Amino acid sequence: MTKKLRVAVLFGGRSGEHEVSLMSARSVIGALDPARYEIFPIGITHAGNWFIGENVLEALEQNNTESLNHAAIFPEPGYEGLYAIRNTQYSKITDLDVLFPVLHGTFGEDGTIQGLFELADVAYVGAGVVGSAVGMDKGIFKDVMRGNDIPVVDWVILRRSEIEQDMEAILHKVESLGAYPLFTKPANLGSSVGISKCNNRSDLSEGIMEAAAFDRRILVELGVVNASEIEVSVLGNDSPIASVCGEVLPSREFYSYESKYIDGTSGLVIPAKIPMQVSEHIRDLAVRAYKAIDCAGMARVDFFLEKETGRVLLNELNTLPGFTSISMYPKLWDATGLSYPELVDRLIQLALERKAERDHTTREFRRSE
Repeated sequence: MTKKLRVAVLFGGRSGEHEVSLMSARSVIGALDPARYEIFPIGITHAGNWFIGENVLEALEQNNTESLNHAAIFPEPGYEGLYAIRNTQYSKITDLDVLFPVLHGTFGEDGTIQGLFELADVAYVGAGVVGSAVGMDKGIFKDVMRGNDIPVVDWVILRRSEIEQDMEAILHKVESLGAYPLFTKPANLGSSVGISKCNNRSDLSEGIMEAAAFDRRILVELGVVNASEIEVSVLGNDSPIASVCGEVLPSREFYSYESKYIDGTSGLVIPAKIPMQVSEHIRDLAVRAYKAIDCAGMARVDFFLEKETGRVLLNELNTLPGFTSISMYPKLWDATGLSYPELVDRLIQLALERKAERDHTTREFRRSE
């Protein structure tokens, strides 16, 4: 019999996207074939505590971790595996072959936990430290896109300290971008958490304060009027491929958190009803953006397609996109011919391939005498 791969699935986390992560994790765990994988769920609370135990996902959903054990992964080669903490004593539970983070937002999608995985010298699903960090920070990401001649929406980055010092000056600075509507966003968050559409100065002031509650860096960008929202899923390491394009039909003013995860009323058109040459152009831009930030494993890349001009603008790249049953990333691959379970299998294989590639890197330099 083939030995089962030991896969730890991490979910929850210190993020405004905590609840979305729980939904994604439930879908991922359900798709892992128990005949091929030994699964170890690891729940991370809002406070950042790691837990393992029976029904850990349900325990985090109910915010009751009393019956669980604290868990740890050590940032040191040679201690690969999952450890339980009981009465301040560490005991090893199992070795691990692959870590599968289903963590959206801060401390999960921004390179921080990827740094821990690198220090621990373990295989893990998704982008590395650089790709995760750049993909997460909307301002830096846009700078990198411009540097690679990939068109993006005009924007300005604000800092919370600037806002606290002189809101009037900030409002004047932002309005110089162009006409309303403007969108305010935390620079390092996703799932539309903290995003506001601003139609006037009052909205703008409130939107900036809302975004500043979630991040010290706030992005404000021009609204793209009369545009289709097109999304593409990308899969792979050094030779990534793009799925068919899909179009989002928001049920609200924009593709908000509620329309994504609460009421599920937004429509998805897969494949998008756009000309073939436009579709190919968007897919090419998605792969170029993916490579530009050294992404790996997976990403969902979001675009605006202006209806009157046909101009394509890249909006965002998500290195750990939503994995719920209604999420666009797996739906696009399913429409391309890769089912949800096959997609999860492929991501695990890509993680192992990436680890094998890292193992070829020399970590020590000896001067010749």
